[in-house]
Amino acid sequence: MQKDNTNDYLRLHTGILLAGATGIFGRLISLAELPLVWYRMVIAALVLAVVLRMSHKVSVPCRAHMMRIAGCGVLLAIHWVLFYASIKASNVSIAVVCIALNGFFTAIIEPLTGHRRMSVREIMLSMITLAGILLIFGLDTRHRTGIIIGAFSSLFYTLFSIASKRVQQNTGHSSSTMLLYELLAGWGALTIVLPVYVAFYPSAALLPAGADWIYIPVFASVFTIGPFLTQLQALRTISAFTVNLSYNLEPLYSIVLAMMIFDEGQELNASFWVGVFLIILSVVLQTIVSRKRQ
Repeated sequence: MQKDNTNDYLRLHTGILLAGATGIFGRLISLAELPLVWYRMVIAALVLAVVLRMSHKVSVPCRAHMMRIAGCGVLLAIHWVLFYASIKASNVSIAVVCIALNGFFTAIIEPLTGHRRMSVREIMLSMITLAGILLIFGLDTRHRTGIIIGAFSSLFYTLFSIASKRVQQNTGHSSSTMLLYELLAGWGALTIVLPVYVAFYPSAALLPAGADWIYIPVFASVFTIGPFLTQLQALRTISAFTVNLSYNLEPLYSIVLAMMIFDEGQELNASFWVGVFLIILSVVLQTIVSRKRQ
């Protein structure tokens, strides 16, 4: 591995900042969560397909592999729809904090699906995160709906992460190929569901309006594909541990951006910040434990 340098870290954190900004578009774009994700997935897939085509990295998996990748894409679509539904129901800060439950769900689900014993240490550390979420949920009644939706969003993110990792290990396809077909499969699933969605919500707008015509293409291309590509580039010279650790800063970037753009600090009370402290403490402790294992 090459020696880490400043430019690599700047590239990495630029990608994390772009990823952290994706929640901002959930409030900027007027479309409801399902149409929003529908546009995001199809535009992102087209942009990624062009990038892969230019780099001669486009490949077509066999039918069996494609079905497994498609399943991951459906999980990704559900996660994104729930994530933006959480933002619409509460705010950006609440939605991104709920994603931290990923550690709790992973500590339970991964051993069950991987046929290994649960780690008591992982469960205990994850319980600190759960305590932070419950503290916010219990004392801040204004955002309970958003927190519940955000918790399910985190659950489906966990399922997607575990499934995608195992499919890639078993099929040998590159991350870029996996993402391309996951995006296409997720978009296809949402296209099938869209008529049902319209039947239940006939007043929901399906076409962008006003500034949405600018926000959506930028959101779906730069802020969706950008973090993915910068992460792949960073992994060439920076250790996977450092990259994964750095991505723990994504929720903090999102909260800071939301406070700067939407003044969300006025919407958050003391229980939120105590809960965030517990979540950060959990991340730090998990990092220390992971570092000792290496």
